[in-house]
Amino acid sequence: MLSNQAGEGKRASLHGHWSSKMAFILAVTGSAVGLGNIWKFPYIAGQNGGGAFVLVYLVCTVVIGMPVMMSEILIGRRGRRNPVATMELLGKEEGSSGHWRWVGVLGVIGGSLILSYYSVIAGWTLGYVVKSASGVFVGASVEAVGAEFKNFVGDWRIIGFCHTLFMALTVFVVTRGVERGLEQAVRFMVPALLVLMLVLLGYSMNSGYFGQGLSFMFSIPESCMTLAPECPLTWDSVLAALGQAFFTLSIGMGAIMAYGAYLPEDTSITGASAAVVTADTGIAILAGLAIFPLVFANGLDPADGPGLVFQTLPLAFGQMAGGVFFSTIFFVLLSFAAWTSAIGLMEPAVAWVVEHFNKTRAQASLLIGGLIWFIGFGSVLSFNVLADTTFLAGTLFDNVDYLTSSIILPLGGLLITVFAGWVMCRNSTADELGSAGTLYKAWRVLVRFIAPIGILFILINAIT
Repeated sequence: MLSNQAGEGKRASLHGHWSSKMAFILAVTGSAVGLGNIWKFPYIAGQNGGGAFVLVYLVCTVVIGMPVMMSEILIGRRGRRNPVATMELLGKEEGSSGHWRWVGVLGVIGGSLILSYYSVIAGWTLGYVVKSASGVFVGASVEAVGAEFKNFVGDWRIIGFCHTLFMALTVFVVTRGVERGLEQAVRFMVPALLVLMLVLLGYSMNSGYFGQGLSFMFSIPESCMTLAPECPLTWDSVLAALGQAFFTLSIGMGAIMAYGAYLPEDTSITGASAAVVTADTGIAILAGLAIFPLVFANGLDPADGPGLVFQTLPLAFGQMAGGVFFSTIFFVLLSFAAWTSAIGLMEPAVAWVVEHFNKTRAQASLLIGGLIWFIGFGSVLSFNVLADTTFLAGTLFDNVDYLTSSIILPLGGLLITVFAGWVMCRNSTADELGSAGTLYKAWRVLVRFIAPIGILFILINAIT
């Protein structure tokens, strides 16, 4: 069925627009590039065997992640509303049902839950800015750096304060809107982070262990090539790779759909998506190449878990000339990267409250920010007071991480592909993607068949 939007003319966003294509690319890249690339990707790869995991991650990103991202952007731009209202509006326009709004609800909930623990980890980066500037890591041993991290996360008052400060910074930007808040925040932060990552990579290449790190990142064990039982890549690893692809690209959580609602009509969705996926994946790979050689050079375990970047990098900076300066700047920029991602995670819920309850952006930001801040204290306590309280997937932090990365994001992505590929008519999607040629046909095949089948297979494995 033809969408009746064409007959009505293009609808306008209620929240303004990005000033340019580059502003949109930087904003979405800022939302995608953050702790997921620099904090989470290296330790997830380390826990799942390195090269085999990286290969699966790249395949998931290109074959599944990018088509879903394109779908989210085109749906967002088509609807020009918050994710909940957009899915309801387009569901009716395409002759289906307004019940598709629950896909938007799922994204809003998923993004808010992710931000609840993301803010806690981002708060660590703020704390490490202070630690780095004070010179506490200069000449420190592996044991001293590890003890510093353990003492830091072991004090719920300190990391609770950092979590509070980070959420306050996020609320501040979101209240300012699209151009004055979101856009201004990413113009400097994203390029600056990339430059510093390249500087860190240069240092890592001279560590004497770059070859070992390179091998760990890209060598696939023979046991995996022959599908032998001792292959470190398991179905859980594949699930982790898919979840990581969704997590780092910020898809399935409403953020990309919300940002798509502010995208000008003359911007190519395919080109913008390709630019974002390339930048996001490139920074994740750069992070691994920068971190793993330093892990091996200092006798650390690449499967150390969430604390990897907070122990490996301070140790490396502590041994290099100008380490205090570089360490401080690195954690400042890491905080910035986390900040831009947090803004994207919070935007869908805020846009929904503004539109649905007729609240100002300031009121909506304070309400949503306060709720996420409160939920986040469960993750704060998971590293200290409640560290021994485990159930299902582990601590409260582990359970929220598993629920969002392994269930909510893939489920949201699955439903988005079904909606874009099967509910929306060809004319509607071709109108937004701007082409009926080879690229459009490839997207349509991926979004209708390959992506949903892959996501469904992994999702079933996660819940059984």
